[in-house]
Amino acid sequence: MHILLLGGTTEASQMARQLAEAGMNATFSYAGRTQSPAAQPLPQRTGGFGGVPGLTRYLRDAGITHVIDATHPFAAGMSRNAHAACTATQTPLIRLERPPWQAGSGDDWQQVATVEDLPAALPHRPSRVFLAIGKQQIGLFAARPQHHYLLRLVDAPEAPLPLPDTAVILARGPFALATDTALLRDHAITHVVCKNAGGCGARAKLDAARALGLPVIMAQRPALPGNTIAHDVAQVMSWLAHVAERGV
Repeated sequence: MHILLLGGTTEASQMARQLAEAGMNATFSYAGRTQSPAAQPLPQRTGGFGGVPGLTRYLRDAGITHVIDATHPFAAGMSRNAHAACTATQTPLIRLERPPWQAGSGDDWQQVATVEDLPAALPHRPSRVFLAIGKQQIGLFAARPQHHYLLRLVDAPEAPLPLPDTAVILARGPFALATDTALLRDHAITHVVCKNAGGCGARAKLDAARALGLPVIMAQRPALPGNTIAHDVAQVMSWLAHVAERGV
């Protein structure tokens, strides 16, 4: 058995620890978008594979027998490539997918279909926006330059941001409710914009928005292929044992 773990999330790190503790042969793959990714207890590789053809070659050349897709729910390109490559090589694939967030009592959420729909959902009047969507799609908000944007990033921007009025905070989750409540209050935030990533590590901003009575504009998840899905590490370990018993 040689497992390829596609990572970059808190759940992927949890999965890596479980695989290492079980003494399983596995490789942890980072996309390479973070300058200083968290160290893992498994052999690591960093960088893209070269699309579906490159990943297909890698699976064959490295003797990969199982793939665990524990990438971010919005890393749709990687998940689709993994599904296509695993289908081509008949490699068993499971997606470790955290459940999406659900609005509760006191939440003021507006959900839009895609990340591209987020800018248009902001008000026209100048507002103070906590833009919690990562760094890849910040440019979408250049169409709404009248707002002040607070960004929280893992790494400092390598190039000038395409937004005229921004403040940047460098931090790595998980985040706490008290910290995020103070952050939104201190920066006089009026709107929180995010993706429905799910999980616990970034949930605090939503609870803080509820506590402060702030509206949240949230992009729904992209549709992903495949129907073998686990919601926690234990389910993945059970799946690995099951497919191994079947001789896959």
